[in-house]
Amino acid sequence: MSRHSVVVDHIAKSYGRVKAVGNLSLDVGRGELFGIIGPDGAGKTTLFRILATLMLPDSGRATVGGLDVVADYRAVRGIIGYMPGRFSLYPDLTVEENLEFFATVFGTTVEANRHLVDDIYRQIEPFRKRPAGKLSGGMKQKLALCCALIHAPRVLFLDEPTTGVDPVSRKEFWEMLKKLKRQHGMTVVVSTPYMDEAMLCDRIALIQNGKFLRVDTPAGIISAYSDTLWAIKSDRMHRLTDDLRSCPLVKTVFPFGETFHVTVTAGAAKEDVASHLASKGHTQVQIGTITATIEDCFMSLMKNSDER
Repeated sequence: MSRHSVVVDHIAKSYGRVKAVGNLSLDVGRGELFGIIGPDGAGKTTLFRILATLMLPDSGRATVGGLDVVADYRAVRGIIGYMPGRFSLYPDLTVEENLEFFATVFGTTVEANRHLVDDIYRQIEPFRKRPAGKLSGGMKQKLALCCALIHAPRVLFLDEPTTGVDPVSRKEFWEMLKKLKRQHGMTVVVSTPYMDEAMLCDRIALIQNGKFLRVDTPAGIISAYSDTLWAIKSDRMHRLTDDLRSCPLVKTVFPFGETFHVTVTAGAAKEDVASHLASKGHTQVQIGTITATIEDCFMSLMKNSDER
């Protein structure tokens, strides 16, 4: 048996003249928690729909559990769980009715695989008689995850499962995913636009404009970041972007919370940048060297990709 649960081999898909994904290749190991990280419109959902056998690629090939997603699409559907980005359950059915329906579709019962969903279902069980459409965002996502798991899939595809969900529910959701991997050896492939969630994955693929910018562990991507990176703030934050960009020592400027993350040319001194800002009327300038985040790495890789 292959050590890979998911293999993507030069997959491409276009909508008219718009290339949604272009020549993507990827492999996901058995039992791996793999993240596909990128903004809206980057191609994540198109790739997930191809892997879930809901869409045909224009070219290339993909397998899930050793099964071809085109030639063996019926068999693939039996071994995967798929949670689309939009809430896709039946809003008029109650929580328990939705779960029973999806179990029936796959020829199983809720009781047969309750061990897979018990920890999650316990949190929504008090609302089991409530129509799914009346649940909160976090509860809807937990129910959708239960329905995707109820037939004991070998591979779980989750397309932006935490988008629009509150921070507490986001954290709980990721704890559930890690538990599925740890206790049941399930392969989980999850997409997200949230860069901070990248650090929760075993490996990640950064995607933009239908292309993978890099595939590696989060630590590997961060360790490959080679620019000098500073966090800068001053008393005139509304002017700081333009004034930093006018400095010949500054390469890139991006806002990050209460500071700007700035890359500079080799050998640049903080005093010289501070002097430039002082000449523009800034006082209380603070400049500190920082370690890159995944988002910094994404910005750098995206810029390099655009320049090629």
